[in-house]
Amino acid sequence: MPLFQYKGRNQRGEAVRGYLDAASSDAVAVQLMNSGVIPIDIVIAKAREDIFGALRARLAASSQITLTDLTLFSRQMYTLLKAGVPIMQALRGLRESTQNPALSKVIAGVGESLDTGLDLNTAMRRHPKVFSSLYVNLIQVGETTGSLQEVFLQLALYLEREKDTRDQIRQATRYPTFVVAAIFIAIFIINLFVIPTFAKVYAGFKIELPLATKILIATSNFTVAYWPLILMIVISAIFYIRYYVRTPEGRYRWDKLKLGIPVIGKIIYEATLGRFSRATAVMMKSGVPLVQGLTVVSRAVDNEYIGERIVQMRDGVERGETIARTAAATGMFPSLVIQMISVGEETGSVDELMFNVADYYEREVDYNIRNLSTAIQPILIVFLAIMVFILALGVFLPMWDLVQVARQG
Repeated sequence: MPLFQYKGRNQRGEAVRGYLDAASSDAVAVQLMNSGVIPIDIVIAKAREDIFGALRARLAASSQITLTDLTLFSRQMYTLLKAGVPIMQALRGLRESTQNPALSKVIAGVGESLDTGLDLNTAMRRHPKVFSSLYVNLIQVGETTGSLQEVFLQLALYLEREKDTRDQIRQATRYPTFVVAAIFIAIFIINLFVIPTFAKVYAGFKIELPLATKILIATSNFTVAYWPLILMIVISAIFYIRYYVRTPEGRYRWDKLKLGIPVIGKIIYEATLGRFSRATAVMMKSGVPLVQGLTVVSRAVDNEYIGERIVQMRDGVERGETIARTAAATGMFPSLVIQMISVGEETGSVDELMFNVADYYEREVDYNIRNLSTAIQPILIVFLAIMVFILALGVFLPMWDLVQVARQG
């Protein structure tokens, strides 16, 4: 029988509450009335427990599945399949052992789909936010060719390198972003608190202020008077830019723009080409047709601008042109890489040469990130010098005039 929670009042008017097992709420009411309690509220206790259970499930579903989780899943699947464990049993084991509730739920969903007779790749296609098109296509090839365990190994290696690449890009952009943000915050604080103090000092003297000082004081007065509006505009602009970048046009423009950022753009560019080369090599090594593989890779490089160039390569291959010629026509690759691809086509080992190209770009990214601080320091120093010069010119020139007036007096 279900468990009911009740609230009521006894014969003395005191509030009472408790739990009763009964067939229905009416039966609970009868029991309470017979015991001298007037029922006020009767609910199924398990219903409230279910609310908390649903809340826990919602929180678990909202947790993110990271590349690390997916890499670990792929490597564990490779190990279990290589050991001869049936795929359903392997999924059950991983579902129970994973530490990520969201991934556990996805694995359970894949297992349920397999129970209905679907293929593994079809079951994974039902979770596009977790399993990318590249992932699913490789699984499909693995099922078709009977090399599923090897595909899981290739995916694990690819995802590991993908995580390293993304971490490198974050590392490359973190330092300059922090420095530039700190500079603008400092300028905002100076305009809000420092310059007004100097302006009050200058106002007590009857001297003609230099143009630079007038501009600084006018800027400071505007900041002091309208800083809430300025802050609102900045916050609104941030939210608008985030929204615009998520649109197809905004994403394309941003992906193209960030490749042209001094110093950082080169690192992002080489990291993206390294991702493209490795993904293409993995697809070709696993037996995916080149045209289909390029279509998938164009969506996997995480850059719409370069993805469009890859689609141009695919169109050229469809017309019967060589990979080297289509790659050269896009203007993405240096001549050294084009030559490597050309040699791969001649020797029939394009996948191995694409792995070499990926290694080449990844080494370049590692080297550039290690030397990032050395490369970017001159730019930041020049920027800081200009800002300090403007502030010094505006703040200290009037002081020089005051000293001259004092000497004359």
